Amino acid sequence: EESIKKKKKKSNGSAKLLGCSSQTGCVREARKLEAQLDEQMHIYRKLVSTKADVGTNDDLESGIDQLLNQLKQVNTHMQAWVSSGGSEIVSHTLTRHHEILQDLTQEFFRLRSSLRAKKEHASLLEGFREFDRSRLDLEDGSGSDAQALLKEHASISRSTGQMDTVISQAQATFGSLVLQRSTFGGINSKLSNVGSRLPTVNQILSSIKRKKSMDTIILSLVASVCTFLILIYWLTK
Repeated sequence: EESIKKKKKKSNGSAKLLGCSSQTGCVREARKLEAQLDEQMHIYRKLVSTKADVGTNDDLESGIDQLLNQLKQVNTHMQAWVSSGGSEIVSHTLTRHHEILQDLTQEFFRLRSSLRAKKEHASLLEGFREFDRSRLDLEDGSGSDAQALLKEHASISRSTGQMDTVISQAQATFGSLVLQRSTFGGINSKLSNVGSRLPTVNQILSSIKRKKSMDTIILSLVASVCTFLILIYWLTK
């Protein structure tokens, strides 16, 4: 009992810190975070689309990631309000905020992967330029061993860049799966709430839940197999 009380106290404290001491406060906090995310994402889109050299953007990515986590926490608190008997209006509002969070998260993962690929491409080009300069210096015949080492260095650089790209794609896939899992969790909570109000449809809802769980498992397996095949393909090249 003491452990449960501590958890409730911690949850209430977190809600107050996020401005979620009431349903209206949660909605207001969610809109504020979404406005901040729109502004940060606008800057991030410009950074990704620019043709100039990409500089350091760790602070911007960290800020966006932090805002996404805060919005996710606010949505979780709103879900708690709805599950405890909130109005249908709040339930519809929560659904809309979940959709906004999902769209922003997916776009952030996509832009981040694109930006990392751009950096890796620039790094590979610089490596090739350095290799060409070294090759020109050795054209006078300083020895085949040195040329072989340079070729091996260039090959390792290309392999490292390809592996980084595969890892970035796997991270983006994992992030998308986590987001979909959160979305399915919210849907299951709403279905449970409806089932408690309408006992006659419990059997139908149970069948829907089993199907959604199976779809989630199949989606996870497909993503895992695809990632594994990509790694196998790269390793066998």
